[in-house]
Amino acid sequence: MDNFQIRKDLYDAASLYDGFDPADESTYAQCYDGRVYADFIAEGKRCRDLEVTLPRALHDHSISSAIHRYLKKWSPADVVGVMGGHALHRSDPKFRKVALMSKMLTEHGKLMISGGGPGAMEATHLGAWMAGRTEAELDEAIKILCVADTFREKGWISSAFQVMERYPQDRYESLGIPTWLYGHEPSTPFATQIAKYYDNSIREDNILTFAVGGIIFTPGSAGTLQEIFQEAAQDHYLSVDVSSPMAFFGVDFFCKDIPVYPFLQDMMARGKYKQLLLSISDDPEEVVREILSFHPDLTPSK
Repeated sequence: MDNFQIRKDLYDAASLYDGFDPADESTYAQCYDGRVYADFIAEGKRCRDLEVTLPRALHDHSISSAIHRYLKKWSPADVVGVMGGHALHRSDPKFRKVALMSKMLTEHGKLMISGGGPGAMEATHLGAWMAGRTEAELDEAIKILCVADTFREKGWISSAFQVMERYPQDRYESLGIPTWLYGHEPSTPFATQIAKYYDNSIREDNILTFAVGGIIFTPGSAGTLQEIFQEAAQDHYLSVDVSSPMAFFGVDFFCKDIPVYPFLQDMMARGKYKQLLLSISDDPEEVVREILSFHPDLTPSK
């Protein structure tokens, strides 16, 4: 894959899925993304051959450079991340709520970013794509998507392209940051900018670091928990000079099922964590208000 390694710009749906025919989902194997993933698996996810690992590193370096060039047009405070499970079904009411939050924040001038995959990540970019449209149109888009409720079902990618064709737009942007490490989970084409990495650790750190405007945590599993504590450490140490809002969406989930929210509150009360800006709600509009109320001082420290 030597001729695929260096990128001057980020991917988008057209370049990542170049060669894919939405009318025939079996063509995924022949498209750019499918070929890179097949090559990644064939050469080994944890290959130690320098002739393999160096081109991958160069590719990821070029992606990081492209992200930094792209983000120059955005205030860091306007970049908002969403973290959550890849297993969230399109038919789940929470999928619509995540999409609605993203839609509202995009309409308020925020750049939404996520891990760029299925589930809550796809809902994030669907919401950004549908910004400026009615909630009825969002509901119709989700109805189209429900032909394939999860990424494991035939039609998951094709139905996304169908929505994009039905509701074209070139006004609103969002940034997806997926990885070929989880290449069995397709990247959502709803993200207008796609920074796909080989190295998952770089990708995860980038999402948390870039989202100075706050992170919305939606229900997930081990990966989401890891990201919660990564963000908490980053805010505690003011790694990017400010502490960003940690807005939890799902009271029962984060207080009972996986009680990380009361744990963080307790650690704050005991002084083990400092600087954290915590909130929790089941109301999408309340979560959006929490994010929009954040106005950090981004004056460079001397």
